[in-house]
Amino acid sequence: MIPLKNDVQRDRPPLVTIALIAANVMVFAWQLGVGPSSVDVFGAVPRAIAFSRTARALSPLPWPPLTLLTSMFLHGGFLHLGGNMLFLWIFGGNVEDRLGHVGYLVFYLLCGLCAGVTQVAADPASRLPMIGASGAIAGVLGAYFLLFPTSRVLTLVLVFFFVRLVYLPAVLFLGIWLLVQLLSLPAGMQQGVAFAAHVGGFVAGLLFVWIFGGTRPRPRRFAY
Repeated sequence: MIPLKNDVQRDRPPLVTIALIAANVMVFAWQLGVGPSSVDVFGAVPRAIAFSRTARALSPLPWPPLTLLTSMFLHGGFLHLGGNMLFLWIFGGNVEDRLGHVGYLVFYLLCGLCAGVTQVAADPASRLPMIGASGAIAGVLGAYFLLFPTSRVLTLVLVFFFVRLVYLPAVLFLGIWLLVQLLSLPAGMQQGVAFAAHVGGFVAGLLFVWIFGGTRPRPRRFAY
C-alpha cells in the first residue's frame, strides 16, 4: 500500500516537514559523493552503543550513542529515501500543524531516538549499521493514528496484478502498517531490517503526542 495524500486540511504551511525532507535529501546527495564510509562513520551500530565502553572501536565517533541522531538522516538508496520522504510528507504536515513548528521538530527527533534505542535493545549484539528516518517517521505515524483516526488516506493498492486507488480510513491504513511491522519482527533480525525501531518509534509517537499537547482541543477561530 502506497499513500498518496490525506483529506485533512492544514492551517499553516509544514515548514519543518519541508526542512526535514530537504535535509534528508541533501545528506543523501552527500552520501553519494562520500560513498559507503558515510554509513560506517555515522550509522548507528547497536553493539557499539550497547557496549560503548568495550566496543568503541566499532564506531569512529568519540561517543557512539551520538550515531542514534546522525543515522536518522542517512539512507541506503533512492527507494529507501523516497519511501520515507513520501510517508513524512503525507502525514508529517498535519502532525506539525497540531504540535507547532518547534514542538514538532523536538517530537520528531525524540521519536527517532526512541526508535533507535528500541532497536538496540532488541538486538544489542548486532554489528550492522542502522540508518534511515523510518523510526522517527513511525513516531509521526503513531501521532497521526491518535490525532486523525477518521481521516481518509488515498492509497495505491498493489497486490500482484491487482492495482486500485482507494480511500482508506487512517486507522485502518496505519493499523495494517503496524501489524506488518509486528509480524516482520522475527524476519527483521535475520534480514537486517530495523522493524523493532519502527514499532518503538510508533509507540513513542503515541506517547509523546500526549506529552506535547497534540491531543488537546484546538482553540476556535472566529472570523471578524
